[in-house]
Amino acid sequence: MGMLQGALADRDAWSAVGRCPIEKTMALVGTKSAMLIMREAYYGTTRFEDFWRRVGVTKAAASARLSDLVEAGLLERRPYQEPGQRSRDEYVLTQAGVDFMPVVWALFEWGRDHVSNDSPLRLAHAGCGARATVEIRCEEGHLVPPDELVVRVDRRD
Repeated sequence: MGMLQGALADRDAWSAVGRCPIEKTMALVGTKSAMLIMREAYYGTTRFEDFWRRVGVTKAAASARLSDLVEAGLLERRPYQEPGQRSRDEYVLTQAGVDFMPVVWALFEWGRDHVSNDSPLRLAHAGCGARATVEIRCEEGHLVPPDELVVRVDRRD
């Protein structure tokens, strides 16, 4: 299906181990709880108590994942204080976190189409109500189908 171009085409001449963007991203966010925390952050959840309860993990797991996501730059920790309470942190999406959301929505779509066929949930455009999808487009705006997507070495000047 997918193709490697140029120097990458000889699969025995190189290894992506430790250098592949997929591998590096999975090291940062490759757990179920991390993905669900990102989903909740997108929905507007900001407080620790709400994250662990809505994601369905232990407080220790939620704390570890939130710290990982802050360290990865996907969430930002901000202090807040309610009257008469001690200061606490809330967690909000950074721009990198917003940029990551198409990955989460692609998982949503794939799961709805291939795992959970009975789900009434759909991605939709709030402006017109039409179904929304996650797509790959080139810089020229063309829709890139899987059989036209290639990976190549992009030389940096």
